[in-house]
Amino acid sequence: MHLLKFFLLKTGLYRLLRPFEGLMSKAAAYSEMCNWLRQQPFEVNDFFNPKATHADHYKLFEYATGNCKQEPIDYFEFGVDDGETFYWWLQQLKHPDARFFGFDSFEGLPEDWGVLKKGTFSHGGQMPALNDPRAQFVKGLFQETLHTFLQTYRSGNRKILFLDADLYSSTLFVLTTMAPYLRSGDLILFDEFFAPRHEFKAWVDFQKAYPHLKIQPFVSFGNYNFIGMKVVEGI
Repeated sequence: MHLLKFFLLKTGLYRLLRPFEGLMSKAAAYSEMCNWLRQQPFEVNDFFNPKATHADHYKLFEYATGNCKQEPIDYFEFGVDDGETFYWWLQQLKHPDARFFGFDSFEGLPEDWGVLKKGTFSHGGQMPALNDPRAQFVKGLFQETLHTFLQTYRSGNRKILFLDADLYSSTLFVLTTMAPYLRSGDLILFDEFFAPRHEFKAWVDFQKAYPHLKIQPFVSFGNYNFIGMKVVEGI
């Protein structure tokens, strides 16, 4: 194998493979993702659901929260967009000591995501209105705001992380940055997991980097787009 690599580099024949790199990479990514999904012992899995829609993430929310709606949850949402799902959580988690943190630049995607171009989902930097004292938005790129936020974050509350960041880079950053704060019973919910080179890849690379952090997938809706995971053992 080493000789083959040296030969391709020395002769320049690797250039013949370059037109096929994207196709081969995508096929390999789909294969890895499908293999991983087939091995998971989901408690609930609606695959294959021909009537699945993006609104199925509310099914994930309902199932994942179960009977914890009266707990003082710390809810983190990464990718707020127009605030629709953030408002849903505000309405569902009634405990007065629950806290809600929404992270977004409100200027759209910071880079291209598939066919969607940089800036898609922009709200011109304007944050949705908030009238709940338990909640706050943290405006800016995750890479610029999350570390600063966590410097003063203190809580023993159970945490729910909703990852709607879409992008590989954003999702991986959030997972690795939040890893030291995850405790047994915390939940991680994904909104676009069935994206082999973005949220799924970020999850796989995160798991490789944190092998001692035990997290178990337990529920899937929307044909693997909306997946819930539970932290079994923190770092």
